[in-house]
Amino acid sequence: MPQAINSHVTCPKVLVSLGGNATSRQRESAEIIHDAVEHLAAQGFRITRSSRYYSTPCFPAGAGPDFVNAAVGIDTDVSPEDLLSALHRVEASFGRERPSRWAPRTLDLDLIAYGTQILPDKSVLSHWMNLPLADQKVLAPEQLILPHPRMQDRAFVLIPLADIAPDWRHPVTGRTVQEMVDDLPDEEKKGVSPYEFP
Repeated sequence: MPQAINSHVTCPKVLVSLGGNATSRQRESAEIIHDAVEHLAAQGFRITRSSRYYSTPCFPAGAGPDFVNAAVGIDTDVSPEDLLSALHRVEASFGRERPSRWAPRTLDLDLIAYGTQILPDKSVLSHWMNLPLADQKVLAPEQLILPHPRMQDRAFVLIPLADIAPDWRHPVTGRTVQEMVDDLPDEEKKGVSPYEFP
């Protein structure tokens, strides 16, 4: 199953986070993620790096079963908007539904970064980066925001990303992925552990 590729070379152009928790068995969630990566590759997206799979607590706590999470690097010339649409189509093909914010899901594909692009602009990105948790629970942006405005807060995103792009540097904060991992509280990092296929 997936192993992190030597990541101390040029960072992938595109970073995508994958997760799932809508099944009662983590193995099934891991298999869905594996199949989704193959589905992306079959559509012509070149997968340049794949992280290990991780077992991670559901976020926010109590919202559902634990997740399996991973990350991939992609090389593509498709625009960020078209890539996001492609990711949503893959989610839908695996039965993803969106009944409510942070509901359990069969598959979640998040576009985390597209090179060092900032979309739509630094002001909007900063607003969403600094949004209080209470507002995060009920508000979602209606446009693509890059880099993902909550990536720096989430161990389940950063730890898999550190497998494939530890040296990627946030265009606003200047922090690398590995530095952002190091900034996380130890308690959050302890909850993210490598998932072992039976």
